[in-house]
Amino acid sequence: MNWGSASAFFEMGGYGLYVWGSYAAAALLMTLEPWLVHRRHRRSLRDAARMNPENEAES
Repeated sequence: MNWGSASAFFEMGGYGLYVWGSYAAAALLMTLEPWLVHRRHRRSLRDAARMNPENEAES
């Protein structure tokens, strides 16, 4: 497709809000998910260390 100007490109024929909103939501989720996975992984390692009976004997 050809657009006559940058504003026409960003308007996307009247669907710009949906198109760019979808890109923004996807970008947000793609940056948020690795951070949440890292948090869950750290928490599960911490919980596993607490449940390990060998750790309690050393304390």
